[in-house]
Amino acid sequence: MKNKIKLYIFVTVLAFFLSFCKSLHVWAQTSGILLCDDQGKTIYAKNSNKPLIPASTLKILTSLAAIRTLGPDFHFQTWAYYDKTTCDLYLKGFGDPLFISEEITRFAHQISGHLSKQVSKGRIASAVIRNIIVDQTYFMPQITIPGAGSSTNPYDATNGALCANFNTIFLKWDSRRRQYISAEKQTPFPDILAQQITPGSKKTGRILLSYDLRQNYPGILMHYFLKTSGVKITGTVQEGIFAGSDKNCIVYTSAFSLADIVKKLLEFSNNFIANQLMLTIGARTYGPPATLEKGTAILNKFAEKTIGLRDVAIVEGSGLSRRNHMTPAQMRDILIAFMPWYEFLKKDGNEFYKTGTLSDVRSRAGFIRGKDNRLYPFVIMLNQTRTGYDAIRRMLKEKVSKSIRP
Repeated sequence: MKNKIKLYIFVTVLAFFLSFCKSLHVWAQTSGILLCDDQGKTIYAKNSNKPLIPASTLKILTSLAAIRTLGPDFHFQTWAYYDKTTCDLYLKGFGDPLFISEEITRFAHQISGHLSKQVSKGRIASAVIRNIIVDQTYFMPQITIPGAGSSTNPYDATNGALCANFNTIFLKWDSRRRQYISAEKQTPFPDILAQQITPGSKKTGRILLSYDLRQNYPGILMHYFLKTSGVKITGTVQEGIFAGSDKNCIVYTSAFSLADIVKKLLEFSNNFIANQLMLTIGARTYGPPATLEKGTAILNKFAEKTIGLRDVAIVEGSGLSRRNHMTPAQMRDILIAFMPWYEFLKKDGNEFYKTGTLSDVRSRAGFIRGKDNRLYPFVIMLNQTRTGYDAIRRMLKEKVSKSIRP
């Protein structure tokens, strides 16, 4: 009996040891770690030149490319044009990722004020709008982002030239009226939406609108806010081609600068904003309409020509796809280039960072501020294993404290 017990213990320990060794082997083969000082001098490295999946840490590169291409003070524009012959109002978008209810409300007031002024000057007989026509042609329709799902969840929100509230609506159940209502005070839930949305069993939640509703949703909200401003509208919301030009349109300039947008992108790890920026800088560089190919071309070209990275693979801008690949050393170079804007990253104590998570992928990249007030870029990329993530972070922080010059 004793021999059987000893044999069982031996087999159990051996199995554990073999499993442990296998885990170490996998960790060694599929993980990359890098820590350097603010001049790029390596303090610690493991598999620093191994191509790995960056997950959402890729958003740092997308943010950097947008800042360098557009400038941190860039503001998106949305255009409107009132055709006094047909009385139609045209809306045209250029990729603004934060065209939210508050922005649409302000734009509606601007349009209402413009129409009132035109009436007072005798240029139009009355401030009546027939149809609201939405022009989405600055982006190609139904762009598919690699790695994105097709669910109605907001993290699968799709991109477009004119998107309201991330193409989503936040609903809650009103038990008194026994119906869904908007969960946001600033966002209405018009009947046209209520008739077509089936939120499911959830009593509260943000859902992604169907493709057809997404196309017209900015116009539906504009319709509501214009009527609230006292403008009479007799027709419907439709898709169409913008009839005005940059010379005769009403220009709405977003209240958010690109710096504001990037901060929100990195704070909330918003996939929609990341790919919206990627598609926009692609269209502005290569000409409209925006396409996935133009967007990824500008990111790959930026990585190679501006930062000097070779053989990176970028297939979208948010980190959703497992086909994105770069090495920890390449991410280090991205971080060094991003250093002037390090405060755009999330902060935890003396660490400024961006995380990334996919199934069996965990990554983290950013800066550790030393007691000497210098920034120490670090990269953690764990693929096919998450073993040791917290221990690695502690180890890197200890190495920063030990590397500080007296």
